[in-house]
Amino acid sequence: MTIGEIGAVLRRRWYVMVPLTVLGLLAGLHMYRSVPVSYQSQSSVALLDSTAVAELAPAFGNPISNAGGALVVTADVLIRTLSGTDAARDLRGLGVSDPYTVGFAANTSGPMLTLTVTGTDRAKVLKETNTLTVFAGEQLDALQAAAEVQPAYFVQTAPVVLPQTPVPQLKSRYQQVLGVVIVGTASGFALSFVTETLVVAVRRRRAAAAVVAAGAEGPAGVPDGSAVPGAGPAPRRRRRPRGRPLDATAVLTGYVALAFFIPSNLTLPGLGGVGTPANVFAILGLLWYLATWITGRIRPPAGTRLPRVVLCLLALAVLGSYLANATRGATHKEVLSADRGLIGLLVWVSLVVLVSAGVQDRARLDVLLRRAVVMGAVVAAIGYYDFFTATNIADHISLPGLSSSVPQITTLDRGSFTRPRSTTAQPLEFGGMLALLLPFAVQQAFDPVRRHLSGWRRWAPVALMGGALPLTVSRTSIIGALIVILVMVPRWKPQRRWTAIGLLLGSVACFKVVVPGLLGTITTLFASFLANSDSSTQARTVKYSAILPYLGERPLFGRGFGTFLPELYFFTDNQYMLTLAEMGLVGMLALLLLFFTGIHQGGAIRRLARTESDRELGQAFFASALVALVSSATFDALSFPMFAGMFFLTIAAGGSCLGFVRRAAPKPLTVESPCPPASPHPTPPAAPSPTPGPAPLPVP
Repeated sequence: MTIGEIGAVLRRRWYVMVPLTVLGLLAGLHMYRSVPVSYQSQSSVALLDSTAVAELAPAFGNPISNAGGALVVTADVLIRTLSGTDAARDLRGLGVSDPYTVGFAANTSGPMLTLTVTGTDRAKVLKETNTLTVFAGEQLDALQAAAEVQPAYFVQTAPVVLPQTPVPQLKSRYQQVLGVVIVGTASGFALSFVTETLVVAVRRRRAAAAVVAAGAEGPAGVPDGSAVPGAGPAPRRRRRPRGRPLDATAVLTGYVALAFFIPSNLTLPGLGGVGTPANVFAILGLLWYLATWITGRIRPPAGTRLPRVVLCLLALAVLGSYLANATRGATHKEVLSADRGLIGLLVWVSLVVLVSAGVQDRARLDVLLRRAVVMGAVVAAIGYYDFFTATNIADHISLPGLSSSVPQITTLDRGSFTRPRSTTAQPLEFGGMLALLLPFAVQQAFDPVRRHLSGWRRWAPVALMGGALPLTVSRTSIIGALIVILVMVPRWKPQRRWTAIGLLLGSVACFKVVVPGLLGTITTLFASFLANSDSSTQARTVKYSAILPYLGERPLFGRGFGTFLPELYFFTDNQYMLTLAEMGLVGMLALLLLFFTGIHQGGAIRRLARTESDRELGQAFFASALVALVSSATFDALSFPMFAGMFFLTIAAGGSCLGFVRRAAPKPLTVESPCPPASPHPTPPAAPSPTPGPAPLPVP
């Protein structure tokens, strides 16, 4: 269904679209007038060492000069204490009934806390902020007294920023109003197409009944009433749209282009990391699919249900964690993050539905994969620019209406090398995304269908993606490249296999000459990892045990998808640990099932394929899913929009490809039907030649 056809349906069913849209606008106006404005007040408190501890050099009795990193642990203990249920109960007894948050101050590495109170009464909010500031100092003293610390050695709290005059928080109010308007408009949009479908179905039944009645009562030889003179003009034929009609591949191409070429840290204000233009476009694509599906223009191909079923299980786990977050008294930031998590889930649903249910032709699926590889190669080429110029090109890109969801992104270095990130938000996302697409680039380079193309057009994406992985100076990228090599190379014929091994060894030698010191830095990374002497690895493993208390509190559905914020808790750098904290054991099982579904789809395609090209494509899906499975243990993969988008796109593409291959595969022979199926168009038997008979007698 084209955009023009969608507009035509909305014009015909204006009596559905207009009232619901107006109703949404009126409801939004009512909410704007009735919902009170929220006010927010903040204060900042610093932890200072006692004068007794600060007597020695270099403090010389000055506690401010001795406010070092050791007090960060004390500050973390105080934050957890103030965020607990006992402290909330005590504060409620002191008159603090509005929501409050306690956390480390932004853009600081010292023991400085920010206390925030949000409410609808300006005067009450200011009073509660003062109460909370005093209460923080009292709680710190109580903790030290319970630990039998001598008063001379008490850590003190010093207000750095006094409680500020409450300021109105109009952003959340506008978001609520906009949400109501969007719900009304979306309801009108969906019901317009439902009405269109019902009206068309009724008209078809009436037309069929009229044809039957005309055939039964009309004159002989006139089977259709439209052929009777004076029955009215024949219906006009619809004009065929010029060019290729809009399909799921075209919509997904727009998504991939937006995801790759607009830096993933640029988002719509107020939506956080999920508000990228690509994600918004994906949700609009889902609306297009629903409109096309409701009107009967499109049907999911047979055999493509598996990725949608598995994603449905993941969606149930996310919704369960959302309800768990609503029942635990989460902070305001966590509630907003849980809402953004639902938006992210909707984006994933859009991608899986558009690919697995929207792509109707195998050729169009191949076109989508080729376009994703080509665009990924362009992103890899931008990474080369970042590496050799020691800059980040994404830092110089700014678009009107978009803001960075990751403040103060700076160029990351490791050793003496700049780690490129191209248009991604982080070098880990850059390397992980390229490792996901590299198997498909290799498969397309060997595809016999593309052998008529020049060698550089087939092999340039492989060279760009494969060469960009070591430039990230990341263990994640190297592990991803090794997985692709170990999965795909052993399945090749000996001649191709040995040629590939020779090229890989030659590439390593070229890197050693062109980029001196890079291979040594990467080798040192893995050596320190194996010796457990790497600081980043040690920091991650320490955090693993810190996840267990959160898992013990809510083992089934966790604390809420998207709510384990680094500014409130800590970075996990591990998708599995993050999933355990946010969605519990149920979410972990759903996530693992999603990964293994991708691996199963790749193996099934390889077994059922009838051509070598399809077998290699199945191996590419297998390798890509295995890269996602392993890479998720090295960083919080699904928190990055570009990596998550490419992962769900490839998982859905594997399910779609499996459906096409399964329908084309021959049916297995059984005892009941030991013979192969007959051809749908059998050749008719030749007519027997006539036997010669006696010659006819002449007629006199």
